Amino acid sequence: MVDKLFALVDCNNFYVSCERVFQPVLQNRPVVVLSNNDGCIVARSNEAKALGIKMASPYHLNKAVIQKNNVAVLSSNYALYGDMSQRVMDSLRLFVPMLEVYSIDEAFLRLDDFPHQEITKMASMIRAKIWQWTGIPISIGIAPTKTLAKIANHIAKKTSPMGVFDMRAPALQTRIMQNLPVTDIWGVSRGWGKRLQGLGINTANELRAADPNFIRTHLSVIGARLVHELRGESCLDLEEMAPKKNIMSSKSFGTCMTAYIPIKQALAHYTARACGKLRQQGSKAQAVHVFLKTNRFRSNTLQYHNGATIGFGHATSDTAVVIASANLLLKRLFRKGYQYHKCGVVLLDLVSEAKQPLDLFGRNDSKKSQNLMQALDHINQSMGDNTVFYLAQGTMRDWMMRSAYRTPCYTTKWTDLACVI
Repeated sequence: MVDKLFALVDCNNFYVSCERVFQPVLQNRPVVVLSNNDGCIVARSNEAKALGIKMASPYHLNKAVIQKNNVAVLSSNYALYGDMSQRVMDSLRLFVPMLEVYSIDEAFLRLDDFPHQEITKMASMIRAKIWQWTGIPISIGIAPTKTLAKIANHIAKKTSPMGVFDMRAPALQTRIMQNLPVTDIWGVSRGWGKRLQGLGINTANELRAADPNFIRTHLSVIGARLVHELRGESCLDLEEMAPKKNIMSSKSFGTCMTAYIPIKQALAHYTARACGKLRQQGSKAQAVHVFLKTNRFRSNTLQYHNGATIGFGHATSDTAVVIASANLLLKRLFRKGYQYHKCGVVLLDLVSEAKQPLDLFGRNDSKKSQNLMQALDHINQSMGDNTVFYLAQGTMRDWMMRSAYRTPCYTTKWTDLACVI
């Protein structure tokens, strides 16, 4: 039997790196990227980290250090990040067909079939090619299990000058894990970490040496698998991306809303986005849930939070049908006199297009509806998001999130393509 061999590829400071591809002036400059509504810091360059700027800290609390050190501030540009992520993953597939996209900036690879003596050299070549083709720097950790590959990647990112770290040797694993806190192990939650520390297990080496049955009793079967993974015994294989069982689309408003029409437009916009994701994974929804709420952190204002659900006569992925049902629910939920902070939509009871159940009368989305949705998706995918949209989504969109520092969508909108003059 061929021994398993994994690599974890992680894009370094991914959001910042995406921005630097199209703005070289940001190289070697401290950069932070803000969350929705420009609220909190969700990404930092190494230079920003060195200034002591903390992850997830509120932007307004860091303004002094940001201004003093000329830190570049950017709003999240998820269209750009998603497209750049796809480019990195597609590039990796050219080298390694067995791949699991773990997150927007991480992927596990299976390297079993490659000559093991050439693995480190191969990883360095992949890293160089990804940089050449996409401009995104990556780190690669190599190990016999996914858990150990996570640890190896952390070392590759923090200490390896080549950005690649091979942790296959058992003696090397022991040396690294003897000082690695158990709370830093992939899969160990804060609660599990406290529980393990209460059992006298403080390091990765101590967890590796523990009796798997003992860990299973005090944690779970997942904890026992973790012990085996730390021992170099692979229990976690690559996972295929399973279709989501529910799809939610929701965002906070740029400012509190009191009028019905702007909220209705926002809800239609979120619904259209959710339906696009629904069709992308080849599913249809059998029900929709809508929620509306005020800002619970504003204790000096009236509070309201409510939601409602309605089923469809047949499973559908037609945006117009779902928007109409969402509007009916919003009419029930809306109350005058409140300052609304957020609304959202959840598509429920998803089924595969190929296996969707028929209702009593055998109804389904019409061929005309299916053709319209295909045309809508094709135009927006090729010409840029929201090139074609429903009038119900509005044109003014005062409810849109704050994004005062957002850069252009360089790779997903024709109007935002970089120009050389």
